[in-house]
Amino acid sequence: MFSQHGTVESVSLPTDRETGRPRGFGFVEMSQADAARAIQSLNGHDMGGRQLRVNEAQDKPRTGGGGGGGRPGGGGGGGGFRGNSGGGGGGGGRDRW
Repeated sequence: MFSQHGTVESVSLPTDRETGRPRGFGFVEMSQADAARAIQSLNGHDMGGRQLRVNEAQDKPRTGGGGGGGRPGGGGGGGGFRGNSGGGGGGGGRDRW
């Protein structure tokens, strides 16, 4: 679906460690321009009766020290297209969306 809007560099579909079932979100890595087109076109798109939420992923805030509960790496979150600010000249930095 995303390749219709540009070149897909990678895809990650996280699964639950205990059940092995999909967690309900994924990450797609594309160039910034391709990702912008994909977000514009696919956000709100119906897929199998469910409305997709396509956006740039935000880094999860780290919780402060101490023994807080929860599993490491737990939580799950909504949307999931990770964006790293572009790498500038030379390397042609890729962005994850």
